[in-house]
Amino acid sequence: MPKVLISDKLSPAAVQIFKDRGIETDVKVGLAPDELKAIIGQYDGLAIRSNTKVTAEILAAADNLKVVGRAGIGVDNVDIPAATARGVVVMNTPFGNSITTAEHAIAMMFSVARDIPQANASTQAGKWEKSKFMGVELTAKTLGIIGCGNIGSIVAERGIGLKMKVIAYDPYLSLERAKALGVEKVELDDLLARADFITLHTPLTDATRNIIGAKALAKTKKGVRIINCARGGLVVEADLKAALESGHVAGAALDVFQVEPAKTNILFGNEKVVCTPHLGASTTEAQENVALQVAEQMSDYLLTGSVTNAINMSSVSAEDAPKLRPYMALAGQVGSFAGQLTEHGLRSVTITYEGQVAGLNTKPLTATILEGLFKSFVETVNLVNAPVIAKDRKITVTETKNDTCNNYHTLIKLSVTTDHMTRTVEGTLFDGDKPRIVAIKNIAIEAELGPYMLYVTNADKPGFIGRLGTTLGQAGVNIATFHLGRAEAGGDAIALIQVDQPVGADLLEKVRAIPNVVQAKALQF
Repeated sequence: MPKVLISDKLSPAAVQIFKDRGIETDVKVGLAPDELKAIIGQYDGLAIRSNTKVTAEILAAADNLKVVGRAGIGVDNVDIPAATARGVVVMNTPFGNSITTAEHAIAMMFSVARDIPQANASTQAGKWEKSKFMGVELTAKTLGIIGCGNIGSIVAERGIGLKMKVIAYDPYLSLERAKALGVEKVELDDLLARADFITLHTPLTDATRNIIGAKALAKTKKGVRIINCARGGLVVEADLKAALESGHVAGAALDVFQVEPAKTNILFGNEKVVCTPHLGASTTEAQENVALQVAEQMSDYLLTGSVTNAINMSSVSAEDAPKLRPYMALAGQVGSFAGQLTEHGLRSVTITYEGQVAGLNTKPLTATILEGLFKSFVETVNLVNAPVIAKDRKITVTETKNDTCNNYHTLIKLSVTTDHMTRTVEGTLFDGDKPRIVAIKNIAIEAELGPYMLYVTNADKPGFIGRLGTTLGQAGVNIATFHLGRAEAGGDAIALIQVDQPVGADLLEKVRAIPNVVQAKALQF
């Protein structure tokens, strides 16, 4: 039975989801890092919000951890590279609080446009400073959105509803999607020059960090107002302070800060700045939604292998998981077969999907092939970190698809290139779910793989099979299946033999000593 630790406060309904699905669940909120480190090795899953810091040190102690689920969007508190290296799936819940965060951005935009917080404080202090708080209308103003994904697109819709002209900068926003939203897709410099209000809705990455700094602010029009309800690291606070003090920026509304919790900040006390304590997702509805969502996602992964909203691997829906299962088994065998035969440094990997498999979600299959391929020479490898291992080792991975397949209803073809050679392995499914190897080095050979296999390449000469069988028999090794293939009469040939016990080093040397043997390898699956 999987075991999950909930280390930040979640809805009781989320806890019940885990328990109803048969997952042992512990709720321990407010653990110190050392306390979490001491117990994390007991758990398969860790459910968090923003308070728990999942550091490399914590992950190093998490021997059984398979998944970290973040109830919310941002995963700044999780060391993603360390989790990936450890093979831990990191999930978030990007949709549960999208509306809530978008609404908060709109509320902040109204606040900074009309000085609502300042006017409220002044009025409640017994002052009547009506002339002091001269605001601006939103109608007909240009709203510039940096990041037009889940939240940004909702802000765009609300902005259009307020009769604003909406422009958006997002490298991943297609022209078709922009048209459907009713926004104009622009480059960043164009947005900075034209927008009356700029609102940020992008994750914090190397590409977006400090995206609003001195250089960007210098390109904005005088009187611009900045709203940030995304991530504090997107805005250089010192540069924003200088622009506010010079009068170039008319106001700013910030829900997030470079350092949180923000007990002090250089922008605090500035009458042109509206601040809230990271309230973007703080509604009853959003907190409930993300908690339930993360519980469902983590449960699905631990119980069925389906992956939803993962940060560091491709998703596999609960609907896709059963369809992919036999293909995953085939992919693993193809990858493992090639990996065990690879004796030199890998340079490139080409995976071709033909027939029915080409119409499926092949990203998990590619990860499975890489996992099988690397297992022979990488100590810790799984579906999560296999693609990263390939990237780190500068192994080029190419994936192609072909809806048609000449000889089979479905085919996975793997070609690996090393410093010295290129080898291909091809596999298919028989009877819907039974993996078969059907070609090695372009030589047709139909073989079902068992736990212990002997792979032999040889010159096709008379008497070879008899000598090989005699050698195995004299060693007391029983043959379960014997598969043969050859390129042409008298040419290169392959023997793939399933035996009942592991093939030892002494026996391998005897097989290699048989005349016409080119290569002999013991394989295990």
